[in-house]
Amino acid sequence: MRGIPMQTGVLRVLRATAASWWRHKELRRTGQTGQAQQLERETVLRDLGYLKQAASLPNAHVICGEGGTFIYLGWTTVSSFAPIERFPLATLAVARGTPFIDIRPVTDVIAFANLPRVTRDGSVDPEPWGPGRSVSLTTYNDTVEGLGARIINDPRPRQSI
Repeated sequence: MRGIPMQTGVLRVLRATAASWWRHKELRRTGQTGQAQQLERETVLRDLGYLKQAASLPNAHVICGEGGTFIYLGWTTVSSFAPIERFPLATLAVARGTPFIDIRPVTDVIAFANLPRVTRDGSVDPEPWGPGRSVSLTTYNDTVEGLGARIINDPRPRQSI
């Protein structure tokens, strides 16, 4: 993929992850190596596309809670029921600078459930209340941090004292 500065380590992780999928393992076990390799290549290219989006979209972020890990990419969401520690694509996105919101420490689930969503396209609703309301990622981070979440690769400007 042109335009993506890619390290060998990133490709290694994506290839190993694709090869470990149960379906790809089963294809190899049954002698369908060519089909397994093709599916693995497609998976790696798809995941590289997700990493590119995570790096370029203004409101892309990774969020991890008790229900799993999600990578929000505007109109696309990639998810796993696993924590970020067992979701290599999310770990790579965070390592490459995508904001990470760890909501596992949040205890007020009602307040969290009532938070507005992060806007998909970077625009902000003039009236961020009511059903379907959305706010910028920085506003969302301010609010969720108040509930006890930890934020890594915080996109908010630092204030010097």
